[in-house]
Formats: sequence, C-alpha cells, structure tokens
Amino acid sequence: MTSLHPRLRWVAGSLLSQLALVSACAAPSPDAPNAPRLVPSADGTEVINTRARLAWSRCVEGMSWNGQTCTGKPKLVDHAGAMGLAAARRQADSLGWRLPRVTELKRLVSKGVTPPGVDPVLFPAAPRGWYWSMTANLRTGGNFNQYNYGNVMRGRTSDDGQPPALQGWAVNLSDGEARDDVSKQSRLPVRLVRPLP
Repeated sequence: MTSLHPRLRWVAGSLLSQLALVSACAAPSPDAPNAPRLVPSADGTEVINTRARLAWSRCVEGMSWNGQTCTGKPKLVDHAGAMGLAAARRQADSLGWRLPRVTELKRLVSKGVTPPGVDPVLFPAAPRGWYWSMTANLRTGGNFNQYNYGNVMRGRTSDDGQPPALQGWAVNLSDGEARDDVSKQSRLPVRLVRPLP
C-alpha cells in the first residue's frame, strides 16, 4: 500500500479495518450451533463445554498442566478412591468438582480424531481406556437374594459373580462404551468435572 496515493491508502486501510470488524462480529457465539462445544479455558487448566456449562479438568487426577501439556503420572484408584479425589479437590478449590455422569463422559469421545477417543489437543497425554463415573448402579441383579446368608458371605450372585452394590459404572474413553458391571475394586483413572457458575 505504500506506492498508492495517500487518499487511496486511507480508503484501503479503512476497508481493511471494516472487514476485520465485520469478521470479528460474525464470529459465532458459544451458543451458536456451529460454535465449538469444547474450548480450553483462558489459563489452559480446564476444558469448557460451552453448551452444557461444564468445566472439565484438562488433566486426569495425578497429572498437572504445565502450560503446554499434562505431565506426571495418572492416579489409578478404586471407586471409593475416585469419590475421595473428587471430595478432596472440591474442598481444596471450593468449587463443585465431582465424578462425571456416564452421558457426560461419553460426550468427550470424538470420532473425528484418529484413533477415536478424547481430543489429544484438548486432553493431552490422557490415558486410554476406562474411567470412573458417578452414575449409580440401579441394576438389582437377576437371582441375587440379599437376605440369603450364602450369597452375602460369598459376595456374589449366581448370574455375574458380584452383587450390584460392588459394581459401578465406567466409560471407555477410547470408544465411548459404558458398562455398569465394573468391579468397584478396579483401579481406573479419574477425570473430574464441575458446573460453571
């Protein structure tokens, strides 16, 4: 633009400014249908679901955000330990951290990445596989009789080997599969979520 007449330079500059303003105003709001559903927070430590109004911890428990990726070693805990991690973080941060519901975890799985799973840009260094959920196991177990002393002492049913109280929900973040028969003694990673204010 330096070789243009001063008046033409001003017009060209003005047009460019107006185009920039129009494109900035045309950017989709978080509620727009084609806006990204998951976006990193300003400090990068969380991933915000703009539609569900949830904030996800960018790193699984045991790992921490260093400004570019998640570092450290993920904690693998049983279901009671997962609930304890959520309670400890809720108390430490004074925010509503909790284990996610099955449906919330399943929404993290993206078919648009290869291999399918959580988006590695949004959730770097995430362990693949099963994660704990807070969803309650309402299954009563086919032939389980809680008053039968033999069943209680053996800690199992005749159908699947364990009474429902000893099983919990988990979601495989590699493919979105959810199961309600995971032993609560299994040691799985934990990704916490909280509601936005």
